[in-house]
Amino acid sequence: MLKLRTFFRQHMLLVGLAAVLIPLFCIVFLQYRSLRQLEKTSIVEGTAGMKHYLSAVQSEVKSFYKTAAEGALVVAPHSIRGDNLERTRGHFPVGSVEGAKRLFITAFGPEGATRSLFFSPQETARRVTEVPPVEARAVQIATAPLLLLAQEGSPVEEPMMLFEDHDLENPILMKPLVEDSRVIGAAGMILDHQFFKETLLPSKIREVLLQHFPEGKGSTVIVAAYDDPKGKPFFRSQDAEGQPDEFKNSLPYFYQYRVSIRSRHMTPEQWANWNFRVTLTLTLLMTAALIGGIVLALRTASREMRLSQMKTDFVSNVSHELRTPLSSIRVFGEFMKLGRVGDPAKIREYGDHIETESRRLTQLINNILDFSKIESGRKTYRFEPVSVEEVVAETLKTCEVRLKQSGFRVDFQAPDGRLPTASLDREAISQALLNLLDNAVKYSGGAEEREVVVRVWQKGASVFISVADHGVGIPAEEQKKIFEKFYRVSTGLVHDVKGSGLGLSLVKHIVEAHRGTVEVESAPGRGSTFTISLPADSDAAAAAPPETPKTAPRLDSVVTHR
Repeated sequence: MLKLRTFFRQHMLLVGLAAVLIPLFCIVFLQYRSLRQLEKTSIVEGTAGMKHYLSAVQSEVKSFYKTAAEGALVVAPHSIRGDNLERTRGHFPVGSVEGAKRLFITAFGPEGATRSLFFSPQETARRVTEVPPVEARAVQIATAPLLLLAQEGSPVEEPMMLFEDHDLENPILMKPLVEDSRVIGAAGMILDHQFFKETLLPSKIREVLLQHFPEGKGSTVIVAAYDDPKGKPFFRSQDAEGQPDEFKNSLPYFYQYRVSIRSRHMTPEQWANWNFRVTLTLTLLMTAALIGGIVLALRTASREMRLSQMKTDFVSNVSHELRTPLSSIRVFGEFMKLGRVGDPAKIREYGDHIETESRRLTQLINNILDFSKIESGRKTYRFEPVSVEEVVAETLKTCEVRLKQSGFRVDFQAPDGRLPTASLDREAISQALLNLLDNAVKYSGGAEEREVVVRVWQKGASVFISVADHGVGIPAEEQKKIFEKFYRVSTGLVHDVKGSGLGLSLVKHIVEAHRGTVEVESAPGRGSTFTISLPADSDAAAAAPPETPKTAPRLDSVVTHR
């Protein structure tokens, strides 16, 4: 259980991502399948919608003429018997009929005799004595089957509305007149082409368009009407070309006419495919954004947990670092207090130990205090022209005893000529150098060659300070992180050395506050070299002699100058 808990803690980001991504990818996959199904359904729906529209136009046209005929052709059978027909001569039993070009009543006499009366469909439906021969012939042809039924005496149970289109220019709707189950005549109407083409059909197209494509959606389709299948349309619902005709139907009673519907911008297939791609793209973008947010959240949580662990380690390490010098000071102080040491040389030695541990304690406390000031933004520096070589020499002097007690030898290399001055905070640069020296001693404890090389030189308008050791070294992947606060190398022998994790973070802040840089060159088992670059004063740099080597020397080529 402990191992599992440790694994989750160390791989929190990966575990969190897996816990979120697996169900998220399942959702995306299901969404993809749903969008594919929706694409197919949208194609069917779009196609069905267009076909249904054309069917609705057909139904509206048929309903209009059927309603008009049923209302107009209400003629009592007895009204065409004998003298009663003469009374009908003046006007049709019903007034004006919309959509009709001519009204007629035909009476069947004995031995196949017929008599037809024609009426105008306007105003009072008055009788017309002269009609075009084509109309009379169309009525004669249309009523011929009924005349045959009348001659045969075939019984007719219930008269039905009949349509005759033998003459396409004069289509006829008529109703048989039945008396005692026998056909005795017919009442009918010749449909008006011009009214149908110019008035009825355009109005029905617009009316049904509003019903099937409300809220302006009718602008996405174009409806056209043709009187010639190969000719241009005589009517369009809007002046636009759009896609090719997708569906085309003929119309009742006027079979030579066609109504077509097309998409203005995209066909149902194109629209469904576009909608699928757009929706899927948005889904993927939202998924990517969600994953990004989750990754950032998990990284933040992981970072906070790691930072919390670092702070815990920091408190533990600082407590250890504080106890070590305090214990030494206490022991040596008690020896001197109890008078157990009478030899002046021993007293001086103990005094040196106490001073060294005091300086070490002071440095640790200063690091913590400076870090606190940096975090709160209250850290300030006092810049003044300073000789970098002198600052380095004074710093080495203060830690000489400790280095000697730890068994280390310092090889300080300085150029023969005088280096240019630089605007520095003497105490801050000294503190940064002390932290580098402290790290060199800590991480070289097990090395055979217990030597620290400190070198100062000039290159161009910059002064460089390097601290090199023969310690355990730092892996390449850790070198960019060692300057972060509380960060300590998590693998190798470096991790076994106690420390606060603040030293290098303070070094970087101090150097950058001086407009300089700090770099590290290291490899596991081959030691580390930290190099600080500081800008020299411009006048002093111009007057200084040219620098000697162009790069910091490697440890195996160091020559001791002092």
